[in-house]
Formats: sequence, C-alpha cells, structure tokens
Amino acid sequence: MNISRRTGIFAASAAILALSLTACGSSAEPGANSSAAPSASADFSPVTIKNIYGETEITEVPETIATISWVNADTLLALDTVPAGMDTDTYGQNANNSTDWKDAALAELGASIGSEKAPKQFDIADGIDFTGIAELKPDVIFAPYSGMTQEEYEKLEKIAKVVGPIEANYTTSWQDATEAAGQMLGKQDQATALISEIEGKMAAVGDQNPVLKDSTFIAADLSSPETSYVYSTGDTRPRFLTALGMKQAPYVDENAAKDAFYFTVSPEKVNEWDADVVFASAVAGNTVDDIVKAQPLYGQIPAVKNDAVALPGTDQATLSISAASPLSIEWALEHVVPNIVKAAENAAAAK
Repeated sequence: MNISRRTGIFAASAAILALSLTACGSSAEPGANSSAAPSASADFSPVTIKNIYGETEITEVPETIATISWVNADTLLALDTVPAGMDTDTYGQNANNSTDWKDAALAELGASIGSEKAPKQFDIADGIDFTGIAELKPDVIFAPYSGMTQEEYEKLEKIAKVVGPIEANYTTSWQDATEAAGQMLGKQDQATALISEIEGKMAAVGDQNPVLKDSTFIAADLSSPETSYVYSTGDTRPRFLTALGMKQAPYVDENAAKDAFYFTVSPEKVNEWDADVVFASAVAGNTVDDIVKAQPLYGQIPAVKNDAVALPGTDQATLSISAASPLSIEWALEHVVPNIVKAAENAAAAK
C-alpha cells in the first residue's frame, strides 16, 4: 500500500494519533528577514541540483528562500541560514506553532518567532501556501524533502526556482537534504561537516550502548486498534534506528511492497513481528498497557511480552524521528533514545 506521506503521516492513524503516521500566520512582514540569508558571494560556483521532476540551476547564493516541509527549514537553520518563510508546524508543535529544536536555532540566529527577523510562517491547512510563498518573492523555493507533486512543482516554478523533492513521498534522507542545502548556499564544506558530526553522534550512541547493536527492530504505529502499520526501509524511522547500530528485522523487507514507505498489518498477524524491539508511535501519553487494553491482540507482539516496546511518548518526540533533520536528531538523541535503549536492555534480559 503506497500512498502519499502526508496521507500516511497525518491521516492513516487520524482516529487516535490525530495527525500522526510521518510529514498560522505571519510573524513578520514578507521578506523582512531576507538579510538573514547569506549574501551572494563573488566566488560562488553555479550548481545544478537534480530532483525527481527535473533539475534546478543555482547561479548565485539566494537572498530570499522559502521552504516547504518542516525538515527543509530545519536544514537551513542548521547551516546558519534563516529562511524568509517556512511551513507552520501542525503536528507535534509547541505554542509557537514550531518545535523546540527549531525555536532554539532561530533564537541562536537572532530570529525568534515573534521577532522582527522571524520567518513568515505559511498556513498549510489546505496544503502548500502558494499565495504566502508568492508574496515573499523568493529567489528559491527549497523543498528537497517533501511530497510535492509534479503539478505543484510546475506551479511553484512560476513563482521562483524550485529545489524539488530528491526522492518521492518524503523519503529523501536528511543527509541528501543537507547536501542540497549546502550546494544552494555555497556551504558544501559546512554541510559535509554537519552530516559527519550528526552521524558520528548517532554512531557513538551505539558504541556506548552495545545492546543496540545486538538488537533487531521493527518500526511501527500502534495508534489504531483496527490496523497496525510497519515502516519499511526507506522511511526515516528505520533509518534512524539503523544509524544507532540496530538491525531491522527481516520480516519488514519480506512483507514490504516496492517503493512503499509502510505497509499495514491486521492485529491478528502482529504475533509474526519477530524482532527484539518494536519502536512504535501511539497516542501521545499512552502506555503499552493502554495500547493492549484498546486492542488485546497487540499483546501477542513478542516485544510486548518482553517489555521491549519503545514509545516516543509525545507527538513532538514522534516528529523528531519521523521527520528527521540535523536539528531534530540531536533533540531525539536526548529525549527519545533512552527509551529505545531501555527496550533493548529488556529484550536482551528476556533471551
């Protein structure tokens, strides 16, 4: 079953997770913060960035950048660049309709939401905010991680140059999105160093917790009593867990459809989840006991029996991994990974 990531993230489990299965208004006048973007450099070398719909030539460092999808704004901020406009966070958001990691980066760059230099926040209640983007008169629309359709891409091209999705349906890796940002900004070396730094921090977690390297996993969603979801190799959740040194259970690739980032599993079949650890999205605040109470068949999951189910706990925690970025990953290492380590330890103790 292969549907758009917006549908998968926000609709498939809507009855319980409200807006989860991942990926308003202006706080400043359009273009007010364009100076926060890097100034054009005389030694900038033109680059061509390919996407699934074509390619985009960047001939100079863009002064005014609009981003689509939350990951792309994070990526620019991680490279010390404030976008002129960005999508409002509508899942896992804080009081600023943002995220804690995004707010921290904006504050560090002197562009806190509500301040004069803050990015415009696009209203995405009905999808891409074409009007809001057009009002900014951006030099580039940056969206390498997105679920943008070709029709949307072509419509946006009438506004400005578009760095479109590198992979379809929100499956572009955070590394590829970061590399694209580095190319666009003339900050390739900084982007490469950032990727190495984040990957190093993730690998260090595995080194510090050898139990992770000895554990298999399945990344899933148990929000709905009617249907469970398993995320396949191309999704950000399995990528995150693999980067910690864990190994995805063979069950996933044996059952996943080609090019689908998840597949559905009926509650009667979850006993087949042969994995040490299950990392599962759920209703924010719910415990494993709550999940099993709502659907007793979930109690047949081997990891449930071994107290080896790791729950993010909050929607923001789920978002930090489901829409992973250089900023959110560092947040997740502190706030989400400890639960994963504990689940792996419980699984090891049960062997």
